[in-house]
Amino acid sequence: MDEDNIRNRKESQNVSTSNNVDCETKDKPPAKATVLQKDVGLLSGICLIVGTMIGSGIFISPKSVLLYSGAVGPCLLIWAACGVLATLGALCYAELGTMITKSGGEYSYFSEAFGSLVAYLFSWTTVMVLKPSSLAIITLSFAEYASTPFYPGCTPPVIVTKCLSAAAIFLIVTVNCLSVKLANYVQNFFTMAKLFIILVIAVAGMVMLAQGNSENFSNAFEGSSSSVGAIGLAFYNGLWAYDGWNQLNFITEELKNPFRNLPLAIIIGIPLVSVCYVMVNIAYFTVMTPTELLLSPAVAVTFGDRVLHPWSWIVPLFVVFSTFGSANGSCFTAGRIAYVSGREGHMVKILSYISLKHYTPAPALIFNGILATIYIIPADINTLINYFSFAQWGFYGLTALALIVMRYTRKELHRPVKVPIFLAGIMVLVSCYLVLAPIIDKPELEYLYCTVFILSGLLLYYPFVHRKVNWARRIMRPITMHLQLLMEVVPPEKTS
Repeated sequence: MDEDNIRNRKESQNVSTSNNVDCETKDKPPAKATVLQKDVGLLSGICLIVGTMIGSGIFISPKSVLLYSGAVGPCLLIWAACGVLATLGALCYAELGTMITKSGGEYSYFSEAFGSLVAYLFSWTTVMVLKPSSLAIITLSFAEYASTPFYPGCTPPVIVTKCLSAAAIFLIVTVNCLSVKLANYVQNFFTMAKLFIILVIAVAGMVMLAQGNSENFSNAFEGSSSSVGAIGLAFYNGLWAYDGWNQLNFITEELKNPFRNLPLAIIIGIPLVSVCYVMVNIAYFTVMTPTELLLSPAVAVTFGDRVLHPWSWIVPLFVVFSTFGSANGSCFTAGRIAYVSGREGHMVKILSYISLKHYTPAPALIFNGILATIYIIPADINTLINYFSFAQWGFYGLTALALIVMRYTRKELHRPVKVPIFLAGIMVLVSCYLVLAPIIDKPELEYLYCTVFILSGLLLYYPFVHRKVNWARRIMRPITMHLQLLMEVVPPEKTS
C-alpha cells in the first residue's frame, strides 16, 4: 500500500514536471534556423540599390565622361543613355530574380542556364577581383574626400588615404558581420544623406540656370568626340557610376516577398538615380566650363565653393557620407556571392558558414574585406575602373543571354515578371560593344590580363570542383574546423 502511494506520488510529480517543461517550452520563441534571415524590406531594398549606385561616381566620373565625350551635349546624353541602359538591364534582372529566387545574382542564373563551369568562372572572377576591387575603389574615394579638409592647398599624402581607406573597410566589414539589420540601418541613413546633398546641388543648379548661367549649353556639341573607342570609354565611366542596379539580386533569399519587392525596388530606385545624375551634371555646367570641370580635383567640392559659400563645407561632408554608404552596400552584397558559391562547392566551404550569434555570412564578408585591403596598395583608380568595367560588362551581357536561353530551355519555370525578349537582346549587343570597342580602338595589356585571369580559374576548377580530389579535402578539413571555432560559425541549414 505504501509502495503504491509512493509510486503514484512520483508519477504525479513527473507529470507536473513535464507539464512545467511543456509550459516553459511554449513560452519560449521558436529557435531561428541557421540560415540568412529575411530582414530586407522594400525600403531597405530601394536604399540598397540607390545607396550603392550613388557613390563616388557622380562626384568623380563627370570628368572622365566629359573627357572621352569631348563636349557638354554628348556628356549629358551619355549620362541619360547610361540611365536607360541600367534600367533595361535591371528589368532583365527583375525577371531572373523572380524566376530563380536564390541569392548570388548572376552566379545562380549562370548555374541554371549554362551549367556549373560558367557559374564557377563568374564566382572566381567576382569573388577574387571584381567585388573587392570595387570596394577598394569606393573606399579610396571616401578617404580622399575625408582627408582633403585636413590638407588645405595640397593633396593628402598617399599613405594617409590608404590607411583611412583600410580603416573604412575594417569598420564596414565589422558592421556587416555584427547584424544584417544594423547594416540596413546604416545603408538607409547614408542613402538619405546622399539624396539630400544631390537635392541641394540640383536645386542650386536650377537657381543658377534661372539666373541666366547657360553659356555652356550653347553650342553644346562643339568639339564632340567621333572615336568609337572614346565613346565606349565614356560609357564605361558613366555606367560605373550607375553600377549597383543589380545589387538586390545578390540577396534575394533575404528579401521579404521578393516577387513584389524586387521589381518594385528596381522600378522606383533606378529612375530616381537617373534623374539625380542628369540634374547634378546640369548643375555642374551652370557654374563650370568644361575646361574648369576637367581641371577640378573634386567637382562637387568646387561646385559647393562657388555656389554654396559659406555653407560649402556640407558638400565634402555629404560626399564622404555618400561614398561610405556605397561601400557599405557593396560589402553587403559581395559577401553573399562568396557565401552562395561556397555553399554550392565552388569556393572553400568556410565561406558558406554563418555566424551562430548574428546570422551573417561573416567568413565571406571578412574574406572580401581582406582582398579589398590588398587591392588598396596599387591604388590607381582609373585603371581599376576600366579593368572592373571590362570584365563586369562581359558578365552583364552573358546574364542577358542567359535570360534568352532559359526562355527556350526552362519554359516550365514560373515568371512573375516577364520582359520583352528584345530588351535582353539589346543588352547583349550593348555589352558586346562595351567590351569590344575599347579593345579594338586601343588594345592594352590589361584586357589580356583580365581574360587570362578569368580563364585561369579552369586550372582550379578541374581538380578541386570537378574531380574533388581527396588530398585537398584532407588539407582543408582541419583548417575549416579551426576557423569555424575561431569565428563561431556553422554550416547553413538546408531549407525547402
